[in-house]
Amino acid sequence: MIGLLVARDAGYFGVPVRQLLNSQADIEVLGTIPFDADLVDKAATLSPRVIVIDTEYMVSQVLPVAAELRAKAPSCAVLMLCDPSKRGMLPPRRRARDLSFLLKDASETLLADSVRRLAAGERIVHPRLQTASLNTDRELSTRELEVLGLAAEGDSVADIADRLYLSGGTVRNYLSTVISKTGARNRLDAIRIVRKNGWLH
Repeated sequence: MIGLLVARDAGYFGVPVRQLLNSQADIEVLGTIPFDADLVDKAATLSPRVIVIDTEYMVSQVLPVAAELRAKAPSCAVLMLCDPSKRGMLPPRRRARDLSFLLKDASETLLADSVRRLAAGERIVHPRLQTASLNTDRELSTRELEVLGLAAEGDSVADIADRLYLSGGTVRNYLSTVISKTGARNRLDAIRIVRKNGWLH
C-alpha cells in the first residue's frame, strides 16, 4: 500500500486528489495538510511514501520545502502539480532533484500511475511542462527566485542561508543580482516586480 499525503494552500480547492485516488486499491490517502511552515514536521509524523503538492505558489517557492522534506524523510517522493500557463510553475532547467512535476489537469489514471512510479523510485517531469520550460526565456535563475521567494516570506539572510545551505555572502549576492536584473530600488521593490511578472505567488 502506497501512503500518500496531499499538501495545499489554505482556502484553495484546486485538484481533488483525494477523490481521484480514493478508488485505487494500492494507494491510501493519509490526509490533506496546509502548505505552510509546519508542512515538513507534519509530513514527517505521517510518513507518506509520496507527497502531492497542489498549490498556487511558484516552483521557486516550493523547492526549499521539497529539499527540507527530502532531508527529513529521504524515502518520500514529492510531486508538484503545475499549470504550464503560469510562468513560475515551470520546472527549472537544473537543480530539481527533490521534486517531480505533473500537470494540474492530469487524469485519474495518469495521476495514479505517476504516484506508483514515484513510489518505485522514479522521478517524473511531464513532457508538456518540460517543453514549456525549455522554450521560456527567463531573466532570473531558479536559485535567484528561490532566494527571493524566501525573502518575500520574511526570512532573514541568515535564515535563507541556513535553509539553502549557502553562506550569508552568497545569499546577499543573489539578492543584489535580482535587484540589478529587475531594475528594482531595493529588495522589497524586487519582490513587487517579480510578483507582478508572475514569478512569485
